[in-house]
Amino acid sequence: MSAQNTIPEPQKEPKIGLVLSGGGAKGFAHIGVLKVIDSLNIKVDYIAGTSMGAIIGSLYASGYSGNQLDSIFKAVNFDDVISDFLPRSAKTFYERDNSERYAVTLPFTNFKLNLPSALSRGQNVFNLLSKLTLHVTDIPDFEKLPIPFFCVATNMETGEAIILEQGNLSQTVTASGAFPSLFQPVIINDQVLIDGGVTNNYPIEELRAKGMDIIIGVDVQDGLASRDDLNTAPSILLQINNYRTISDMIKKAEVTDIYIKPDITKYTVVSFSEGKKIIESGENAARLEVDALSKLPKYKTKREVDINLTAIDSIAIDQVGIHGNNRYTRAYILGKLKLIEGTKVSYDDFSEGVNNLVATNNFTTFYYEFQETKTAGVYNLSATVQESNTTNFLKFGLHYDDLYKSAALVNLTKKRALLDDDVVSLDLILGDQVRYNFEYYIDKGFYWSVGVRSRFNQFNRNVNPKLFLNDYEQSLVGINKIDIELQDQTNQLYIQTLFRKDFALSLGGEHKRLKIKSETVVSNIQDKERFFENTDYLSVFSTLRLDRYDNKYYPKNGVYFSGDFHLYLHASHFNADFNKFSIAKADIGYAFGISDKLSANIFTQGGFKIGDTSTQSLDFALGGYGNNFINNFVSFYGYDYVALTGDSFVKGTLSLDYELFNKNHITLAANFANIGYGLFESGDWMASPYTGYAVGYGLETFLGPIEAKYTYSPELGNSIWLFNLGFWF
Repeated sequence: MSAQNTIPEPQKEPKIGLVLSGGGAKGFAHIGVLKVIDSLNIKVDYIAGTSMGAIIGSLYASGYSGNQLDSIFKAVNFDDVISDFLPRSAKTFYERDNSERYAVTLPFTNFKLNLPSALSRGQNVFNLLSKLTLHVTDIPDFEKLPIPFFCVATNMETGEAIILEQGNLSQTVTASGAFPSLFQPVIINDQVLIDGGVTNNYPIEELRAKGMDIIIGVDVQDGLASRDDLNTAPSILLQINNYRTISDMIKKAEVTDIYIKPDITKYTVVSFSEGKKIIESGENAARLEVDALSKLPKYKTKREVDINLTAIDSIAIDQVGIHGNNRYTRAYILGKLKLIEGTKVSYDDFSEGVNNLVATNNFTTFYYEFQETKTAGVYNLSATVQESNTTNFLKFGLHYDDLYKSAALVNLTKKRALLDDDVVSLDLILGDQVRYNFEYYIDKGFYWSVGVRSRFNQFNRNVNPKLFLNDYEQSLVGINKIDIELQDQTNQLYIQTLFRKDFALSLGGEHKRLKIKSETVVSNIQDKERFFENTDYLSVFSTLRLDRYDNKYYPKNGVYFSGDFHLYLHASHFNADFNKFSIAKADIGYAFGISDKLSANIFTQGGFKIGDTSTQSLDFALGGYGNNFINNFVSFYGYDYVALTGDSFVKGTLSLDYELFNKNHITLAANFANIGYGLFESGDWMASPYTGYAVGYGLETFLGPIEAKYTYSPELGNSIWLFNLGFWF
């Protein structure tokens, strides 16, 4: 009887699970741990994460290495990502005017304020994750990612922890990180979801249930804060949540096979600017566990990524499906996105289109995913929008300058007043010079839009009399300056089309009621001449505007062009000598960076009159400093307001801006001009008899820029101080 030989079964490799906790900016430490894991070539079989742990864990599970994540996250400006910041280039002209005029905006319904559910919509987080996970967008089952993955969110209505392991990866991870009060909730499968850390910040049991034998755990949770640190709403909410999670972690740490706790006590959940140091702390903590980590199973070959996953050039989009829109048409949404089905679009242009749509503030959320078709590299886009129900807004601003003096701005805006795509806005400007601005606009995007605009403007000022008196009248008066009261009411009906969001052509008709009077000259010439103007003008106009400046007040890059042509056809009886005339003018600007802190802006302006020269009150007038001058008044350093006049002019300005600290600017400027009557007919329009220089300090605030400028003109031999507080309006 022969003995049987027993062949032992090969020993099965243990399954390795990796659990990453939430912790806001402290979660950067996860990247440091992953870099060490990669250096040891450890084979991770499953990843679970919550909040920031879900964000980093999902990217690692989709194929990124620790070093790639290090590079990606160091290049991201998280202040912009966390906030609802949108670059100026993404905003339409209307939304730019909103963000550059009003300091405070308060939405309301039925005379009750609508407080937002959070400080940020989280759109920028979603956009970033969508781009980074585009290569796995065709994998709705997270277990089929390069490394299987799941994350945890919290059902806000029931308080239940929800395990998310299928769906749109970027939207799912956004929900897991939707920290209450900071990010608004995310709706998935009709569930209102918020940060998973509220209920389960370290899902180790759920990961173990996936068949994992050994768990590597990275804990970046906060400890309990002292009273000195509990001074904001997010810090208080975090403290309340930490009562339970800290107690849970004591038990969960004990059942973690390799427990890694980076030393990040001196950082907070919003210490994103300290990302480099936090990543290093993760590396240091992981190296303390190298002996245990090095015994774990390894990849047979080095874990590598075949392509540069961050270099997404363009996307071919076959079909676009839009869901959730009721008031806003499909054409409106596609127009804002600048998408045409069946074409290829660069990812940068697609991202700009998303920003353009979000910047309208007509939608509270815009989620999307790319679904790969049978044709390689071609996708269908499926987008879901949630329309904003808030249509009423109160807006406020404050301003001071040397021309209009003190002013307070109160605005009432109503969206969808008569149509789904219209907006009506009324500015009441109260202070030393009462003014108003009214606008009704039907927004058709890249189709022809229709608008009605009415504006009333007034100011008092000692000015050069040549703009209002002929040579004979000036000889009668015998003074160098007169005190005028100017009132201008302008009403326009126009149509406008956009070639792109920052390039607009407008055509329209205008009625202008211009009244200019002075008591200075009453005793010198006949009383009826006390009014220099009391005239109604009718004209047609066209404007062409390109604005690609990255900042209206302190541009560091971009180009600007504004061209305006007015043909004046009729004047009321006061201007008895009226004959038809035209005025053409243009502004051209180019801003560029010289270094990280120093930038330059070259700005040229010019204009001329064609036809009748008897109407002088609409001629060009240079002097002072302003951003919203009416008619043909133009800023010019070194001279007082309306100091230089003529029916034609050329002007050039070179400005240097040094950003000493964040939002603190030292500016130097030199401007040169020639202005006169028949300037271009004389042939010497290139001469520069007028010069002025300025040095100033500016501070960007939520009210707008606060500026002080010292200006000097060599021709006059004297200086003028100019001050401005707040957005111009």
